[in-house]
Amino acid sequence: MATRLPQLDRLFLTDSGIETDLLFNHGFDLPHFAAFPPFQDGRGRQRLLVYYCEHLAIAARAGTGFNLESPTWRASPDWATALGMSADELHALNTDAIMMMHELRDAHRSNGLPIIVSGCIGPRGDGYVAAIGTESKAATAYHSLQIASFAAAGPDMVSAITMTNIPEAIGITQAAKTAGLPVSIGFTLETDGRLPEGSALQHAIEAVDTATNSYPAYYMINCVHPDHMAAALDPVAAWQSRLGGLRANASRLSHAELDVMTSLDAGDPAALAADYRRLRAAMPQLNVLGGGGGTDCRHIAAIASACAA
Repeated sequence: MATRLPQLDRLFLTDSGIETDLLFNHGFDLPHFAAFPPFQDGRGRQRLLVYYCEHLAIAARAGTGFNLESPTWRASPDWATALGMSADELHALNTDAIMMMHELRDAHRSNGLPIIVSGCIGPRGDGYVAAIGTESKAATAYHSLQIASFAAAGPDMVSAITMTNIPEAIGITQAAKTAGLPVSIGFTLETDGRLPEGSALQHAIEAVDTATNSYPAYYMINCVHPDHMAAALDPVAAWQSRLGGLRANASRLSHAELDVMTSLDAGDPAALAADYRRLRAAMPQLNVLGGGGGTDCRHIAAIASACAA
């Protein structure tokens, strides 16, 4: 990387399950489970500002850095079309979201908190279901549009979250590389510790590294409970040095079970934090800690208390 990201060298927190928090805890309607529509009106934008400020305050108290992830996980062309947005409107939204992250960083600089601005990107399809017939070149072309919009506003990096398959992860990495932006790749896992398309996590990471000359700054595991990671992890294996972060679900339920839930399973923040502490003790390079579905500020505060010391 042209610039070494600070979270490679020290503990950073990031945010929690923004979609489930907005939907279940604050009563926002999220068509297609997208967090960006509330960003477009005054009430929603204010709620998002409060959301980020609450998380930044936790990081300030804990003395960690913070990754500011834009609320743009589903702000890509196919999802925008489903929500009735034009290409110009989508570009403006993605650019504006990064500018909002810059404004938040500027407002919190007085805390002496190292803050990274990151453009958050999600899969073209469902975040829990493997895409069929995905090709890396097509993924590069698709995701380059959103990454170009990010780049216009100057983020520090791009974060891909809930990747379900290897070709799309390669495509996003290539798009970020072309844009000159560092990138982290977050894979989601099923209860058996494998990607939704069946690949082992080790194979996925090694395949992306091979195809991209190890361009990702680090990899993450997203949106799966720590209990379901056990089959994938071997702390003494050399490839696991590439794992740099964790955003786990609060719930122990499978993805299929979560998809049909009509109420929130927020799990136990203290128990989840203890899992994070155990994993980080075995793999101290897990420097970026946040939450997945069902988590909120309570979980991040508990994780900070368990891990920041």
